[in-house]
Amino acid sequence: MGDNGGLWKYCGEDQIKDMMLSFQLLGEGDWAKERILACLFALSNHPEQHYHLVRIPKKRGGYRALEVPDGLLKKVQRNILHHILEGFSPSPAAAAYRRGSSVPANAGKHQGKRMVLKLDICDFFQNITFPMVLSKAFPREYFPPSVRLMLTSLCCLREHLPQGAPTSPAISNLVMSPFDEYMLDWCGQREIAYSRYSDDMTFSGDFDAAGVVRKVDGFLGAYGLELNRDKIRLCTSGERQTVTGIVVNEKLQLPREYRRLLRQEIHYCRKYGIEEHLKRKGMDDIQAGDYRKSLLGKVRYLLFVNPQDEWFRQAEGFLKIEKLTV
Repeated sequence: MGDNGGLWKYCGEDQIKDMMLSFQLLGEGDWAKERILACLFALSNHPEQHYHLVRIPKKRGGYRALEVPDGLLKKVQRNILHHILEGFSPSPAAAAYRRGSSVPANAGKHQGKRMVLKLDICDFFQNITFPMVLSKAFPREYFPPSVRLMLTSLCCLREHLPQGAPTSPAISNLVMSPFDEYMLDWCGQREIAYSRYSDDMTFSGDFDAAGVVRKVDGFLGAYGLELNRDKIRLCTSGERQTVTGIVVNEKLQLPREYRRLLRQEIHYCRKYGIEEHLKRKGMDDIQAGDYRKSLLGKVRYLLFVNPQDEWFRQAEGFLKIEKLTV
């Protein structure tokens, strides 16, 4: 079906406007229809005027630059996400940015495998372009040409997908669906488990790692994306294998050093009390209640990954009771 053929050639201007209004991109209010359409038209024509740059420190040094929309555009994008994008299903290989997915569920797909290969896509969001979004997120089968263009313009910035926009994660999954489906099929024929968590791809099983890298590199290139060769990691069962921060060698578990430091913090809280422990660490500017909530959150995540950890199950009980005394 061509862009101007099929169903949409019978749609007049009024039908197109009604479709845009039906998405309720500005929410429910008392604005006149023409004012709503004028606002959306202005936003889509000049989205660059509605973003600001935010730099987030990375754990290993450096910064991640996020292009964050202002309140008005963010509201429109959230409505695009909820009223439009959530109606489309990404590939089962997409382990992030979808309902029902979780970091432990993604890691569990690669548990107890002989080899774990981790690959990374270069500048993932930056390299998802306007035409990719137009084609995969707002396909011609479902939207008239003018609607497709406006929705894509509302979700893109300077011809790419902005990492800080609420629509970008879901759109990235839709854009990557053909790649994910192809890799699932190719890997399935070779008994290789495959999943993708945003720009992080994981393959596990017993396979020719160089052959997998070549296949991924070639298909990413055909798709307009690039493999980050500096981040290729191959781990065998004789060494620690981690997937999205979770050790997967035998049972799912957070790294030993993380557990050791968390256990140490809780031990001192039990021994001295939370307030006294914070004083001893020179952290008495931190509220004991906030610190307790932080520890409790870490413990609950650890138990979410490994519910059988009895020591931390007891620690969770202590932190719940301690709430009454801080």
